Amino acid sequence: MAEKKASPFFRFITKVFKRLERFVFALKTMLTPRQFIYLSCVLVGVSSALAVIFLKTFAHWVYTSAQYLDGYLHLPYSNSLLPVIGIVLTVFVVSKFLDGSIQKGTSHIMYAVAKNGGILPKKQLYSQIITSSLTVGLGGSAGLESPITITGAAFGSNYAQNYRLNYKDRSLLLACGVSSGIAAAFNAPIAGVLFAIEVVLAEISITAFIPIMISAATGALISTILLNEDILLSFKNVKEFDYHNIHFYVVLGLLSGLVSIYYARTFRKLENFFDKSKLGTYRKALLGASLLAGLIFLFPTLFGEGYLSIKTIANNHPEKILDNTLLANFKDSKWILLLFVGITMLVKVFATGLTIGSGGNGGNFAPSLFVGSYLGFVLAYFVNLTGLSKLPVTNFTLVGMAGILSGLFHAPLTAIFLIAEITSGYELMVPLMIVSSVSYAISKRFEPYSFDIKHLADKGEVFTNNKDKNILTTLDLSKLVQRNFKSISNSENLEELVEVIKTTDEVIFPVLNDKNELEGIIYLDNIRSYIFTPFKIKYTTISEIMEQPKEIVFYDETMETVMIKFEKSNITHLPVLQKGKLIGIVSKQFVLEKYREKLKEMIIE
Repeated sequence: MAEKKASPFFRFITKVFKRLERFVFALKTMLTPRQFIYLSCVLVGVSSALAVIFLKTFAHWVYTSAQYLDGYLHLPYSNSLLPVIGIVLTVFVVSKFLDGSIQKGTSHIMYAVAKNGGILPKKQLYSQIITSSLTVGLGGSAGLESPITITGAAFGSNYAQNYRLNYKDRSLLLACGVSSGIAAAFNAPIAGVLFAIEVVLAEISITAFIPIMISAATGALISTILLNEDILLSFKNVKEFDYHNIHFYVVLGLLSGLVSIYYARTFRKLENFFDKSKLGTYRKALLGASLLAGLIFLFPTLFGEGYLSIKTIANNHPEKILDNTLLANFKDSKWILLLFVGITMLVKVFATGLTIGSGGNGGNFAPSLFVGSYLGFVLAYFVNLTGLSKLPVTNFTLVGMAGILSGLFHAPLTAIFLIAEITSGYELMVPLMIVSSVSYAISKRFEPYSFDIKHLADKGEVFTNNKDKNILTTLDLSKLVQRNFKSISNSENLEELVEVIKTTDEVIFPVLNDKNELEGIIYLDNIRSYIFTPFKIKYTTISEIMEQPKEIVFYDETMETVMIKFEKSNITHLPVLQKGKLIGIVSKQFVLEKYREKLKEMIIE
């Protein structure tokens, strides 16, 4: 039976890409390395921005279609059904076409930089686009920014691999893809640059700013040209900052920090529930999606990213948010509106947790903006209703977004400049700085690690706020263990050990039993008085001179704990055990040599 030939269109696209690839390879030979990086950051920026435009346009189209259907049927149930379909389809695609797994969250980008040489698998070029389109595009209560950043990072990483660039350039182009994605998603190039530097790259030199800025500018430009402005999260009716309201902004910062902690801990509990669930993949998806459907039935604004609902409460007619809900007849009641928005704010984390935990793909960037905007609205609206003051609801709605984003992701600079850019000005710069910094301080006090890397930090796999720890996590203990060591049996005597010493330059000799289990250690420095005395050599047993090791390294330990054991014991060589058996020796000098090599690699210039 003859094989099915590819379609003419597919063959044409493949041919175009191959020609483009050959052209770029030719340019690489003609340009200097730095010039080629500048060209590459533009190409990566364009690719990432086009992926953003596809995702955002599709999600917006589904949302508006669902809203039209709701308006036509005058019932909110249609919004409830679409996310169920989307999550089940996502699970189907992952299980059938993506090897049963897909990376979620920007922590995987940081892990790739810190532990995997800046390499992301090729399937991330398309898997995030497909699955997040199905999940969020069909109403799953999550965000597209996390899939966008992973896709952008994958474009940068695989581009660098294809053109045989080194680790520094791979990591740099990975960050370029991230900055372009965020810049295109919000038409906010400065926020894109800061997000790439503040969240993804822990260590970066000034010269690396230029490629990242070029990519961010490219992404924002492509977004401006091709993306419909209605899809973008932008605001025009911002009022001037009134310093008389400063104390209310401080309160908003405090509340943002507390809500960020609530969001992070609640989401992790939901995630752990689904991870530990013994239900099958599809049953888990149906359970989570069904619960999500119930929430969306009661609170239709939980449908999708929620950016249009943010625009609704930020304008002068927030009561429109009750359209097509069970409370539509109470639109004239301001207290009902306040209660609805407040409950929706608290429930959002459950909706997002159900969406992602049950098998859907999305992120928490958009939900954090959703929760922040609702929190700012609730505070300002409540103060106005009670007559305590007259606050600008729009301003508090916008500044609240920065508060939750800063507290949840520990990215205050990204939060400040993102809101400043989407409001087309810097009128809110002072309250943004106040709310973001207060929220960050509160959240950091109770949650030392940002929301996205908490699970990695718990395992000691990545630290973005400490250079030494970050570099140590890139060192693999299994590759640092000396396995061809000289050992000795407890039944032997010192004469036999002296013969072993003559044939090696090792300074530590493990004593093993017949099961390869460690019984003790002999340090060469401690037995010199014995080996130079013939009488002692002949009549001293191994058990008399061996010592119990001051520290033992276990195979699954992190390099950080290994270095701590070196310092505590003041010993330069430590035994390494796996399942109770000795597998080798780790040397402090060898570890430090590898550390210095990694240090040179990881400074991105």
